[in-house]
Amino acid sequence: MNSLVRRTHQLHQLWRTYCSAPASAASRTAGRPSYEEFIGQHQQQAQRSIVVQVSSEKSYAELYNYCSRFGSILGAHHYCVRQDEALHYVLLEYATAGEAAAAIDAGVTNGDLSGVPVRSPFLWFRAAAAAGARRGPKLASQPAPTALLSIDGNRPAEQEHLLIVLRGARDIEEQVQLLHQHSRLNELGVRLRFLAALQVQQAISGMFPAAQALPFGSSVNGFGKMGCDLDLILRFDNDTGGGGGGHQEPSRLVYHTKENLSNGRSQTQRHMECFGDMLHLFLPGVCHVRRILQARVPIIKYHHEHLDLEIDLSMSNLTGYYMSELLYMFGELDVRVRPLTFSIRRWAQACGLTNPSPGRWISNFSLTCLVMFFLQQLRQPILPTISALAKAAEPSDMRITEDGINCSFGRDLERLGFRSRNQSSLSELLLQFFEFYSQFDFHNRAISLNEGRALAKPDHSAMYIVNPLEQLLNVSKNVSLEECERLRIEVRNAAWVLESEVESASLSPEAGEGHGSHNERLEMSWGLLNLFKQPEKAVIRPNMFFKPRMVEVSDLFEQKEASSSSSATVPTASLSPSSAEPPITYKSASVRQQVQSIKAATRSELKQLRGSANGSSAAPGNSPKNRRSSR
Repeated sequence: MNSLVRRTHQLHQLWRTYCSAPASAASRTAGRPSYEEFIGQHQQQAQRSIVVQVSSEKSYAELYNYCSRFGSILGAHHYCVRQDEALHYVLLEYATAGEAAAAIDAGVTNGDLSGVPVRSPFLWFRAAAAAGARRGPKLASQPAPTALLSIDGNRPAEQEHLLIVLRGARDIEEQVQLLHQHSRLNELGVRLRFLAALQVQQAISGMFPAAQALPFGSSVNGFGKMGCDLDLILRFDNDTGGGGGGHQEPSRLVYHTKENLSNGRSQTQRHMECFGDMLHLFLPGVCHVRRILQARVPIIKYHHEHLDLEIDLSMSNLTGYYMSELLYMFGELDVRVRPLTFSIRRWAQACGLTNPSPGRWISNFSLTCLVMFFLQQLRQPILPTISALAKAAEPSDMRITEDGINCSFGRDLERLGFRSRNQSSLSELLLQFFEFYSQFDFHNRAISLNEGRALAKPDHSAMYIVNPLEQLLNVSKNVSLEECERLRIEVRNAAWVLESEVESASLSPEAGEGHGSHNERLEMSWGLLNLFKQPEKAVIRPNMFFKPRMVEVSDLFEQKEASSSSSATVPTASLSPSSAEPPITYKSASVRQQVQSIKAATRSELKQLRGSANGSSAAPGNSPKNRRSSR
């Protein structure tokens, strides 16, 4: 009991540290937490939470009454994982981490399975008849269950429902806002991702008590959509590159440490291989573990079947963690940043410019960088440059990764003093984005978020976006020349479509006021929906940009080899014009006609050349042989 009281006191101190922002910070961000506060709050929520599999959402009342004996339940969320059949889960949040730990400790192992029992926040609620003789302490009066905060809360919005919502908007501005509201990662999705991180962290806490599994990427930077993957970085020493380690006197007692004799990358690969085995063999819900250890950043990919979530785990990607913080700050600086980015990502997905699998096409991160750069270079910028953030950094903002990469930038937006005077609407910014990149010189210029301006391209990559934190790297190095050309053409087409939509809206400003016109708008596609129309061919072939060959080069070489081999075996005297070459098969009649016309023109040119050559050679001798050849 005393330990529980001490634990509760420590949690209150943590809550005061992480959740009580100073008045200046609250005023500058309208009550929104900083990135570190956001991470800290959700880590504490995960420590206070458990996930219980139930037969359906109707089991919630019984589950609530049973779990209330371990502590006070603040809230509950229901969600489903759809496999062959729908599996139902309820996330319960307790008032303290000690109460959640008591609920987990009360769990028993499943005797019907032969697996190794593991303590985990993922449980299942069996029927009362099978509970056996073991029963926990019963409360004198059972509290009435609070209502579920969400039912099937992790289900993305259906396309038909989203279509109806966007058609019912008043204008394009509201369409952009509604798209963001209905497709962004919701609070339950964030909670589940932090629970997945906590599971990994608790699995190794015995040997590494200071270890942390930190989410980064779209799950935490505010730009994630429903169903997005989770990126995790595992740190053993609770050190994320900050210079501060406390001002206490260093202890004279030092842990013995096993020295690494191999280089850092090789050692990281061996560690990750070991952790991949642990994840695969012991952690409940983890399946389909793949080790991708030869990549520039070695990762372990796996699927969590209780969360229906794809997870990428790394151990050496602190720059990705701080890049997430940078994007989080950009999203907090102006309320238009995230809705605009969501609309542009959705447009790129509809055009086939982005793809879930890696390849030669532009990634969502590169596309987000394009949006941030556009907002930096406006006549009245909406976002500051990263170099301005770096100049505003104080000693407490110093972050140096173990690879020596400087990730220091000002994290106090009030001290930065950046205020945007840009009053453009979201529809105006969206049109300006398309117009800007339809004229951008990707062939010669590179994009730099650090400087907020275009630079000379340092190499011959089709698209060059300077990595904001590792400035020697190109974020879009994978993008091919064809995909870059596709981007330029698609933004030009989008600018035309959106400009016509804006013009039609300005010509009939009261289009949505009458009842009849409102019904018509619900039946037709307008505004953003015309940008999101699926093309007839989602993947544009190379011959849409480059002139196709009339004859394949390989066919010509095969014909040449065949003719040369036949001439080597058949005597010259037996060759006839009809058997000299096999007939050529053409791809179409138009190609055949073009080839024949080229041949005819070539023959006439050769005749003229031969005639001029023979005429010049026949002038001095005027021999009968020359006269015959000239005829």
